[in-house]
Amino acid sequence: MIAAFDTIEKHHNARYTYADYYAIQDDKRYEVHEGELMMVPAPLTAHQRISRKIERIIDDFVTKNDLGEVFDAPTDVVLAEDVVVQPDILFISKERAGIIGEKAVMGAPDMVVEILSPSSIYSDTVRKKGFYQRYGVREYWLVFPEEKAIEVLTLEGDLYKELDSAKDEGKVRSKVLNGLEVNIKDVF
Repeated sequence: MIAAFDTIEKHHNARYTYADYYAIQDDKRYEVHEGELMMVPAPLTAHQRISRKIERIIDDFVTKNDLGEVFDAPTDVVLAEDVVVQPDILFISKERAGIIGEKAVMGAPDMVVEILSPSSIYSDTVRKKGFYQRYGVREYWLVFPEEKAIEVLTLEGDLYKELDSAKDEGKVRSKVLNGLEVNIKDVF
């Protein structure tokens, strides 16, 4: 068996696919961005607190209304053969439950939440936002811990438009999860 380091070295400069990514045998977290293997560092504890609070709010709403399933990182989402991401939180509606596989979600979730950290700002606000938009994630939440802010983007045609945002206080609402409101003070 080839060690993960050898596998990565062997594929240096190569374009990764989901199959290559899945074959890596180590405990590190990765994503594949248009064939480029990206190591994803473990999130900070503050990031995890925020993630847990948002996930609990969304999951309670989804469960109460029998709308589908909520997952958190690290859950692989295969948007294309050469685009594999691990959103912080994701929602898949009951109607689209068929994309939930045993190993990964094979297609665009209905909703994705990314909590920004200093190391993920560019990835979350540019690269992954572009992937989510291109592959049809209907709603994208960007959470800014430093600013105590949340921005909700919804897909209108082929582009994201801001649906809602709040900073320090107030609520943000979801279009995909109609009736869901998240109070900023319940998150930060």
